[in-house]
Amino acid sequence: MDVNIMSQIEPKIENSWKELLHDEFQDAYFKLLKTFLIDEKLKYRIYPPGSQIFAAFDKTPIEKVKVVLIGQDPYHGKGQAHGLCFSVPHGIRPPPSLVNIFKELNADINIPIPNHGNLEKWAEQGVLLLNATLTVRAGQAGSHQNKGWELFTNSAIKKIAEKKKGLVFILWGRFAQAKEELININEHYVLKAAHPSPFSANNGFFGCRHFSQTNTILTQQGKEPVDWCL
Repeated sequence: MDVNIMSQIEPKIENSWKELLHDEFQDAYFKLLKTFLIDEKLKYRIYPPGSQIFAAFDKTPIEKVKVVLIGQDPYHGKGQAHGLCFSVPHGIRPPPSLVNIFKELNADINIPIPNHGNLEKWAEQGVLLLNATLTVRAGQAGSHQNKGWELFTNSAIKKIAEKKKGLVFILWGRFAQAKEELININEHYVLKAAHPSPFSANNGFFGCRHFSQTNTILTQQGKEPVDWCL
């Protein structure tokens, strides 16, 4: 991570999000978070690279957001995390949860399972691929939880839900489903299922049909459906 990115008064982030989240960058918790990250960088390898920490926001400006998919942590393996939840860069083998996402996608709308795990195409169409925690120490899952990121991303979820109407929130697993309290369910659509992890996918993720349901909801609102094909 580039230390300078997190040491700025306001980190580099897409302008519409920068404006919406301006107060968060000034808050005491975020200043403590920056101090923590700078110290971590001096001691450990941190994922994703600094320029990709806010990739979910950079790839999906506010005016484009129509779907919000919430993850928990960045991948902690070398080369995996690039700022979009569940996604990995081209050339990196898709992790098990992402493999199961592709299996459900294939079963739901008959899209061929791709030979890569890069979900940038979804993000560019308005699917906000947001992890609750935006950084992680290499090889140590959950190592940056409860350091301030959750306050930041909770605020992002709440503010985008207040600013827009008719969003589709996809909440897989208990962690993501706890974010429902940030959303006015009378103004948005919430789809819930088990997490796609191999440990839970058979408990309700497989067969959830969230991809087709999302597109049905978007179409009914006169919005362009997501082309889920990668």
